[in-house]
Amino acid sequence: GTLRLSLPGCLHLHRSPHRFGVRAGEYPGHLGCEDEPGIAGCHFLLLADVAVGALVIPLAIIINIGPQTEFYSCLMVACPVLILTESSILALLAIAVDRYLRVKIPVRYKSMVTPRRAAVAIACCWIVSFLVGLTPMFGWNNLNKMRRTQELNASHTQFVIKCQFETVISMEYMVYFNFFVWVLPPLVLMLLIYLEVFNLIRKQLNKKVSSSSNDPQKYYGKELKIAKSLALVLFLFALSWLPLHILNCITLFCPSCETPHILTYTAIFLTHGNSAMNPIVYAFRIKKFRTAFLQIWNQYFCCKTNKNAGTTTAELGN
Repeated sequence: GTLRLSLPGCLHLHRSPHRFGVRAGEYPGHLGCEDEPGIAGCHFLLLADVAVGALVIPLAIIINIGPQTEFYSCLMVACPVLILTESSILALLAIAVDRYLRVKIPVRYKSMVTPRRAAVAIACCWIVSFLVGLTPMFGWNNLNKMRRTQELNASHTQFVIKCQFETVISMEYMVYFNFFVWVLPPLVLMLLIYLEVFNLIRKQLNKKVSSSSNDPQKYYGKELKIAKSLALVLFLFALSWLPLHILNCITLFCPSCETPHILTYTAIFLTHGNSAMNPIVYAFRIKKFRTAFLQIWNQYFCCKTNKNAGTTTAELGN
């Protein structure tokens, strides 16, 4: 069957082995892309990265300009930023777990990581992302603080403010809930997972094998290359996101400390630039991913028909 996700404009994502013409083990190794569950994973991170670039950056610019608007209207602009960035984090965590399973249980992997389970995992990631990102809409925001500060009536819940992220989003939410619960622990968990992946691969590659046992060596050699690429992605993610969260911690725990604006803007730029860096890293390090990425982009984001689909499919199978 084919699972079709239609989004506004030209964005149509399909998940079907016949649609892509890809057989198990022949798709590039990003996000477990060797099989159908991995294809869904590719779509997940690709959608998250593109959404960050297409939606989050424009919204961040709007918030930075600070237009005059109602409180909850401003909050509705700020929340998608939180949703999509959290989806990127959970996508990377799902990829790390997928890599671990491929290395830990290569024989049972395909029977355990089925398309249905992959779809459920991706759906759970999106649900969690929405719950985390929409939490400020449920009350954890700066509305009550602004009421007290401006001595407004409790009945006047919709008053005009200068729309800026820190004006409506509670810094306690950003530090205690967003960073300490949904950013830092996944980062630490991913670090531990990749350390274990490298350890398992090293043990397998160090085993003395006969000349007729080249397949396991080739398999784990490929996994090592993929793990290195994904570890680089994890490093870039931490490098891009930790500065902003550290600045948030400074703002919360040291209210009297002044942070230079250029430092804040640089930290924000790094966070939004991270999603643009990911496809570039994959394209430079994994040749087959470059081919597949361009195919997916042209067919599903640019509304172009791939006239060389058969050729591309054949290339992926080699």
